[in-house]
Amino acid sequence: MNETAYEDQLRQLIGQNERVMTLLRTVRRGNPPDWLVGAGVIRNLVWDHLHGFTQPHLPRDIDVAFFDPTDLSPERDTAVTAQLTALLPTVEWEATNQAAVHVWYAVEYGQVVPPLRSAAEAIATWPETATCTAVRLLPDDSLNIVAPFGLNDLFQMILRRNPARVTVEQFYQRLQSKQIRQKWPLVQVIDG
Repeated sequence: MNETAYEDQLRQLIGQNERVMTLLRTVRRGNPPDWLVGAGVIRNLVWDHLHGFTQPHLPRDIDVAFFDPTDLSPERDTAVTAQLTALLPTVEWEATNQAAVHVWYAVEYGQVVPPLRSAAEAIATWPETATCTAVRLLPDDSLNIVAPFGLNDLFQMILRRNPARVTVEQFYQRLQSKQIRQKWPLVQVIDG
């Protein structure tokens, strides 16, 4: 399949999934600046579908990337998370201001990183290429898809390390902690 076909398939899968659409509508109502919803929620939706599972693997939390260079404080993340929780309290939200990542990343992970310029640029730094996928529900209910590495790995069920910020050791720790092979046995793991 080509990239356009994968995009069409992703739009269809999301549009037919009421849970994911509810999540996207909720974030759109909250409307943090330059927001995107992605990572596990998108990966799980696609891989569950490709495995033919009818019982979804729900992610631990819903990752909301947003970009607000006017407030780099941790309280900004807390405020957006609280706003989303007030709108949809049954979900564990994790909202992260991507404009502030360079402020805390070295303390958290021991690596200095340059400031990002947008939420879309941040998506390209997420740990695996298949999870470097995020979407925004636009006012006309169409989907803006951000997939800096394309959708091939996602739809071919390839878990590949994104070397931008993740070491091989961290990659394998994530593989174990997220139980990727146990949940989706058809996934091919590539650490390169």
